Formats: sequence, structure tokens, C-alpha cells
Amino acid sequence: MSIQIGFEDGEKDLDWIGLTEALKAGHNLPKAEIADTFLYRGKDTLLNRSAWIDGLGLTVKCATVFPENPSAGVPMINGAVSLFDDAHGRLEAIIDFHLITKWKTAGDSLLGALRLARPDSRKILIIGSGTVARSLHDAYSAGYPEAKFTVWSRTHANAEMFAKERAAVVADDLEVAARGADIITSATMSTAPVLRGDWLQNGQHVDLIGAYRPDMREADDRALQRARVFVDSFDTTIGHIGEVQIPLDSGAISRADLIADYYSDAGFERRSDDEITLFKNGGGAHLDLMVSRYVLERYAG
Repeated sequence: MSIQIGFEDGEKDLDWIGLTEALKAGHNLPKAEIADTFLYRGKDTLLNRSAWIDGLGLTVKCATVFPENPSAGVPMINGAVSLFDDAHGRLEAIIDFHLITKWKTAGDSLLGALRLARPDSRKILIIGSGTVARSLHDAYSAGYPEAKFTVWSRTHANAEMFAKERAAVVADDLEVAARGADIITSATMSTAPVLRGDWLQNGQHVDLIGAYRPDMREADDRALQRARVFVDSFDTTIGHIGEVQIPLDSGAISRADLIADYYSDAGFERRSDDEITLFKNGGGAHLDLMVSRYVLERYAG
């Protein structure tokens, strides 16, 4: 019989640093075989993401993203996650979709920051004020316990609400906030860049989460040109996500400018305190599998 794991029951025994260790371990196994399909209807998206890692198992995650849902009082993102065992392909668990998405998305970014940001980073700017932004605050608070947070949102009232909930400071001017941050993490639904490369300062780390479609991006060409650029997976970002594919197609950057992903044997690291690092969180199905296995193991004890 398979186990059903709800959000609250599944989350109570998780911790962010433990998750980053599980993600590291997952990438030491044979490289995942992944298959993604995307269906579109206007702004609406159906993502079907599958992954198989020899020794870890299989997972299938279906997600619907309907950007207009919040105006009707319905969550923007819905879906389901199924985890299968590696030996026989049996259904082991059906896990709350929002639980896996929360911990996968923010954990991916935290791992990238722990490897690329300066260890003494203390000032963190969150661009966006939605559900993912709140998860990022939780994850980064675990990774950087002494950090002070600033939040910026196109909708000022949403930023104020976020700040009250998370003891953050609201930024009125995004450029000023970006220039003053050690880490900039962005989780918007933007199709046009909101972060400008001319604002970036030496030593910063930029973490880009929001773009997941070919027409979406959060940072301009200049940002990618000034930074050393990393991704979580070449397979799930190149050719799929506008954040890297649009500047690749235009010639603003070249394939050689994408330095490493989590599967790279070497090079996924900061070289100096002065360089700017930029990480694109693509959130592939292999990460859903790693997180699902971590959740089941912690749940089962």
C-alpha cells in the first residue's frame, strides 16, 4: 500500500540544511533521466515532469499554473506528485504537491547560494512577495541565520504584508535595494526583466527563480554578461527557459558562459569575493524526485 503524505504531516520533520545535503547526495548518484512536457493555453500552463534516478526511484509531477486564479480566490499552482520505488516501480507515496514544490524550489536556491554566495552575506533582497518569496525567506533564514531581509514587489501593499509576516523591510526603490544587497533572490512571474545588470555590485550573488517558460525572464542581458552564470541543470534550462535561452538566441551570451550545473565535475564555486555570481533555478523533475525521497524518509523515520 502506498503512503499519502499531506503538507503539515510531511513538513514537520524537515529542515532546510538537511534538504541541501539530500540534494548534494542525489547528484552523486547516476545522472537522472528526465522528460518534461509543457502544454499551453494563453497564460495557462500544464507541466508534466518525470524523473528516474538509478538507486533513488522514479517520480511523476503534474503541475497546472493558471496566473489569473488568485483573482478568483483559487491558488495559482495546483498538481500532484507520485513517487515510485526503484527496484520494482511500485507506487510508494502520493505526496502533497505544494509541499514538494515549496521545499524543492527554495532548497534548490539555498544550495546554489551556499555554494556561490559569499559566506559573510548578511543583506538579502527578495524580489516578489508571493508564496515562493515566503519559502525563500524561510530557506535563506536557515542558511544565513544572521541575515536581514528586504522585500520589493510591484504591488506595494503585498510587500508590506510580507514584511509584517516575516520581519523584513520594504524597499520602495528596487535599484537602491539591489545595489545594497549581498544576495538578490527573485521570484516573479515577469516576462520582461525587472533586475538590471548595471545595478549589480562586485561580490553579489543573484538567484533567479521565477522564469519557467520560454518567454519569461527576470534579469536583463547585462546582468548575465557581468556575472559568472550557473544553472541547476543544463538539461532543464537550456532550450526551455527564457532566462538563459533568450540571451543565447540573441548572442548576448554564449553556451560557454554557462559555467556549470550541479552535475558538473568541477567549477560550481565562487572564485573570489569580488566576482558576481548568478544562479538560474530551473527546478527540474530530478529535484522533485530527490526532495520526494527526502520527505518520505523523514516522514517514515
